[in-house]
Amino acid sequence: MKIELHEITVREITENFIDNAEEGVVGYDGRLNIRPKYQREFVYDEKKRNAVIDTIRNDFPLNIMYWVKNDDGTFEVLDGQQRTISFCRYVENDFSIQIGEYPKAFSNLTRDEKEQILDYKLMVYFCEGTDTEKLDWFKVINIAGERLYDQELRNATYTGTWLTSAKAIFSKSNCSAYLLSKDYVKGSPIRQELLETALSWISKGEIEKYMSVHQHDPNANELWTYYRNVIEWAQLTFPTYRREMKGLNWGKLYDEFKDEMFDTAALEAEIRTLMIDDDVTKKSGIYVYVLTRNEKYLNIRAFTVGQKRSAYERQDGICPHCEEHFEFEQMHGDHITPWHAGGKTSAENCQMLCVDCNLAKGG
Repeated sequence: MKIELHEITVREITENFIDNAEEGVVGYDGRLNIRPKYQREFVYDEKKRNAVIDTIRNDFPLNIMYWVKNDDGTFEVLDGQQRTISFCRYVENDFSIQIGEYPKAFSNLTRDEKEQILDYKLMVYFCEGTDTEKLDWFKVINIAGERLYDQELRNATYTGTWLTSAKAIFSKSNCSAYLLSKDYVKGSPIRQELLETALSWISKGEIEKYMSVHQHDPNANELWTYYRNVIEWAQLTFPTYRREMKGLNWGKLYDEFKDEMFDTAALEAEIRTLMIDDDVTKKSGIYVYVLTRNEKYLNIRAFTVGQKRSAYERQDGICPHCEEHFEFEQMHGDHITPWHAGGKTSAENCQMLCVDCNLAKGG
């Protein structure tokens, strides 16, 4: 990675500044892509935004910024997007800040005050290197400041036609993916969380490998088709929606069970029964359980210390399986009638087994 330090003024960066909202932001007389389409949207709140202007007005140093130098001599902001947009928008009179007793836009300032801001020098590193080097460096410089999410870091590296298409589907406010899946998938489109979820599903967790392979594809139609199939399968398999369905790993369930035929009415009846079962402490796990039959997803309620102590005393410390005596701490509470056979987590259904017998029964 080649890195060179430069001093660049606010005046130079704000020259011919253009903000096209989600379509991108450019400055530095058209040579600087301040917010490439792969980058996140503006996330600074008013307090942070105004603090940037106050820092410049007081001639205090802003944190160093990093730009990626492209082969054609143009640049992209690698780190410093939020600060750059803040002072550019102020110079463009997009907002006012409190100065003394009154709020003032840039146009309300005196000539000397304007010149002081425009002549303010920013410390900017120009970075050149491979995609891997840029991603690694991005992670290093992202330790401080407004933290980027993992997918935002990936987007900064795997730019191209595929990513532009994917962001149009997954990364804008009220985008197609959000409108389709907002009840099933957690996360914010503009922080790239929907895109990350879709990529994790289709790539089986190997997101960077998938983005590398498809970086120069003309569009993201494969990803969008797969994502729609996953959500539509979830809707058809579980037609009665409950809030517990949001945030499940639907991609993994789709991949494993998409070719199986289910009696959806029978699934719904079982789900309803499990929802009112007090022994089931993780209700969202019900949907995984009815497909996999693995009780670990339900977090079945454990016996209390009091229930286990009562069972231990009734048994005189004797394990009913191996008929050996053990101390209380050497035994585990166990369902006499298994939970899946209708047994409840109650005192009368509790027995104490030694560790070995309990493990053997579980196996």
